[in-house]
Amino acid sequence: MKFFNDLADFSVSEIKELITLATKLNNHPEPRALEGKILSLLFLSPSLRTLISFQSAMARLGGGTFVVSPEMSIHGLESRSGIVMDGTAAEHIREAVPVIASYGDAIGIRAAAKGESLDDDLADREFSELTSLIETPYINMESAINHPCQSLADWKTLDDLKLSVHNKLVLSWTWHPNPLPFAVPAATLHMAALRGMDVTVLRPEGYALPDVVMEKARQAASISGGSVTESDDTKSTMKDCQVIYASSWASAQYYGNRRAEDEIKPDLRQWCIDEPWFNQAADNCRFMHCLPVRRGVAVADRILDGPRSVVIAEAKNRMLVQMALLHKMLSNS
Repeated sequence: MKFFNDLADFSVSEIKELITLATKLNNHPEPRALEGKILSLLFLSPSLRTLISFQSAMARLGGGTFVVSPEMSIHGLESRSGIVMDGTAAEHIREAVPVIASYGDAIGIRAAAKGESLDDDLADREFSELTSLIETPYINMESAINHPCQSLADWKTLDDLKLSVHNKLVLSWTWHPNPLPFAVPAATLHMAALRGMDVTVLRPEGYALPDVVMEKARQAASISGGSVTESDDTKSTMKDCQVIYASSWASAQYYGNRRAEDEIKPDLRQWCIDEPWFNQAADNCRFMHCLPVRRGVAVADRILDGPRSVVIAEAKNRMLVQMALLHKMLSNS
């Protein structure tokens, strides 16, 4: 495996093999599998779970990691093309990234959406530019429009819950004070559709996911026999739902225009998931979220702290599936 950028690059059987390997490595550790191997970790956007789950995964396989982030004690990094570097930044990303990659056997890169140009972010232009600079095997640790490691962990979580591929999953928009990227909802929607689930995107007016995101998910559903629909009706959408996956994302209609989006948000504070949302759901309907999550804003405490929530299991699965990724990518290199 030379790269892990998108679940769409792999067949369903290949994804299942990774999940099986994750379970195997958890039950039967291989603490020397990656002895002598180094994973470079470049964080151009902040993280908690992604950082420590990759460090832990690599350590459990006997390898090492180093982390580079502009927030650390390094000189400023410039990322703009064609810039005259007479400001504070001392090094350009075009030199920094190849150097960082050259010090490891593989590199993980996290570069979240800039939230300025919808076309640029949907095309994942920044991440593509970064990976074009390297020859080292790489892992997408989140880009403007994708979060494949999270989705792989979520697939395993759904398997662990013994949910049928045809069960109903609702991907619900929730209120957030900031306009967030499409990476998690886009990746989650594609993952659930590719798994063969019946997925409904539940969102208020003005928060439809971009057409290209929906079409990619529909194509995945056609492969696995799932379905993809949209709705703004919470009551009817939640009927017989087995999983509600909460996420927050920006309005594509007002993308890059924070002031315009802020004007429509005050009337949407009721989009906070609480127990009444589950009145029509299946009795054992579970709550999923990639974390971090804002309590009392996106979801009520009693849901997060109650038996419906599997967010901690999701987070642990990040480490396990990433162990499988690293093992597959580096154990025979």
